[in-house]
Formats: sequence, C-alpha cells, structure tokens
Amino acid sequence: MRNDQIETSAEAHENDAIPRRHDALPEADRNDDCDRADHVTDKPAKAKSPAEWAYERLILYIQNFEEGLDADHEVAMGFVGGETGTLRIEGMGFFDPDIVTFYGQDATGTKTQLIQHVTQLSVTLRAMPKVVEQEPPRRIGFRLRQDLEKSSQAAGDA
Repeated sequence: MRNDQIETSAEAHENDAIPRRHDALPEADRNDDCDRADHVTDKPAKAKSPAEWAYERLILYIQNFEEGLDADHEVAMGFVGGETGTLRIEGMGFFDPDIVTFYGQDATGTKTQLIQHVTQLSVTLRAMPKVVEQEPPRRIGFRLRQDLEKSSQAAGDA
C-alpha cells in the first residue's frame, strides 16, 4: 500500500519512532535471540483505534508470556476491581473505538466474559495449571495473532 501523504522531516522521524517497545525483563526471562515485535499488523498505529491498538499489544504480551510457560501451564489474566478475579483466557476481541473484551472461564470453570474500556485496562498475566492432564496446553497468543492478521488483510482487500 502506497502512502502519498507529505510529511515534514520532524513528522517522519516521530512516526518512525512510534510505536516503540522496550522491556527490561528479569534475567530468567531474557532471550537475546528473541526479537520482540512491537506490532502485529502492518496497519500504521495512527490508523488504529485505541481498542484495536490495545488488542494488538495484548496479543504480543500474551505470546511472549506463553513462550516462557511449560507444558503444564496456560495463560490466564488477573483483573483488579470487583469480583472478576482470574480468567483463563480462551479468546479476546475489541469493539472500536474503545472497548476490549476477554472470553474464558473463571477459577470455578464458569463461562466468563469481561468487557473493558481501554482507559480502564489493567491486566496481570498469570500461569495457571492446565485443566485437562491429557491435552496439551492451549496457546492462544498465536491463534489471536493469526486471526488479527487475517482480519487486517481482509479489510485491506475490501
């Protein structure tokens, strides 16, 4: 896709610098061979809604977190406020311009959906023992990323 918009040199430098990602990880979590991505789709950050941008970055954090899990654990999210507690993540979504939603099960196995405004987003990624011993742990980060990339391509083709 070609961008015919004229930018000043200051705007060009600013756009090259944003978005940017930096993680200062504990020694045990560092992987010098791992090039941590700062985006999922090629869509420019300024063209994304706050919800889409938050969703995309959450996918990256979930994928990176899952890379450090063993076969006996899956990713879950802890939420502050209310009685939400911990949610075993089974899916995520966003509703432009500013809503992010999480689908899964709570600690008792009850089907749960959390809907949050991006300005209220506060998430803790946690490792929880997987539910069924015979099944491999579910890794949703990769599936979420593929879904977003496919959705982004379809929108670009339209």
